[in-house]
Amino acid sequence: METMKGLFNPTLTPQQQMRRLHADRQIQGVIKSSTSPYVEKRRQFRRPSRYAIACCSTVTAIARDAAPTATAQVERSVVRLGLPSKGRMAEETLTLLKSCQLTVRQLNPRQYTADIPLLPNLEVWFQRPKDIVRKLQSGDLDLGIVGYDTVSEYGQGNEDLVIVHDALEYGACHLALAIPKEGIFENINSIDELSRMTKWTAERPLRVVTGFTYLGPKFLKEKGLKHVAITTADGALESYPAMGTADAIVDLVSSGTTLRENNLKEVEGGTVLQSQAVFVASKRSLSSREGVLEITHEMLERLEAHLSATGEIMVTANMRGNSAEEVAQRVLSQTSLSGLQGPTVSPVYCLRDGKVKVDYYAINIVVPQKTLYKSIQQLRSIGGSGVLVSKLTYIFDEETPRWRKLLSQLGM
Repeated sequence: METMKGLFNPTLTPQQQMRRLHADRQIQGVIKSSTSPYVEKRRQFRRPSRYAIACCSTVTAIARDAAPTATAQVERSVVRLGLPSKGRMAEETLTLLKSCQLTVRQLNPRQYTADIPLLPNLEVWFQRPKDIVRKLQSGDLDLGIVGYDTVSEYGQGNEDLVIVHDALEYGACHLALAIPKEGIFENINSIDELSRMTKWTAERPLRVVTGFTYLGPKFLKEKGLKHVAITTADGALESYPAMGTADAIVDLVSSGTTLRENNLKEVEGGTVLQSQAVFVASKRSLSSREGVLEITHEMLERLEAHLSATGEIMVTANMRGNSAEEVAQRVLSQTSLSGLQGPTVSPVYCLRDGKVKVDYYAINIVVPQKTLYKSIQQLRSIGGSGVLVSKLTYIFDEETPRWRKLLSQLGM
């Protein structure tokens, strides 16, 4: 009756009233069915998945904002290598790894992940160089290849960062202080002369612009410059002195051409550090994460062997002689033919009058590519002929000194 009263409308006909009542009952039936035990069970079943998502997003936020815990590190079993994502450093890094038979396979150029088929438990992550150093410290990466300047600037002496290979032989540059050639700096040619200038006071400090906000101020303080004002900038630092907004810059220098073209000069004692590409690792990962030490060992061996072979040539020649010792004596008498440890001498067998004879000996020797022609001339002078020249890919030592040093740093 209450329902009928609530629905009664004197303007509607009895037929319209009944149709409206019927529609209302259908609506109430739908509402009741939504609270039926079956629906309630479905709701109860779906709640945990909602809570699980909320839980996961909470963990992600903690991992992003806080330092990684030991538990978080153990959970990830795959080894991660960070490589530069853009620029010449990125291209030369991929070229070097390819030369070491460690070709990086990136299925989609828009993705930031890749792999190296020869190292199945390794993930490659393309990152900005400074982010590689930061993520090595946070535990998100285990290994990385970046410039030494980047490690020094963003690592800031962190003892967890260990240099596995300090000379990958590309990306060479140095971080240096530069000042204008003219004006008040015309006769200033050293960092000591710059620090002794009475012009710099607390009210009028030496204005230095740099992108290296850790290394720059640290260096200037060590050199005795007391009144210094640091301005941070990322690019085109050479323009600041010309615009009058800075007195000096601290920036990376490769050839020095850009400095000269902008009327700037380096000063004696103004080099902050020498830099090139380095192979760096997290000491914590090397010690605790399974597979990191083994992959590091293989990568280091390949890098060392390839870089040792760079610029070296294998020379093979035939030489007449009465014995291997006699031939070796002649070879060793030449200064350019000493090789790595000495020549390899082996008999060359030939068939003459139905008998096997030895008239020639083959010598194999490694010589620097830059002295190749001089070496061939010396071989000819002692009777060498049929000279063959081969390019080397690897020279493996008994055990690389850098590996022994790394194990020592890890206390192994």
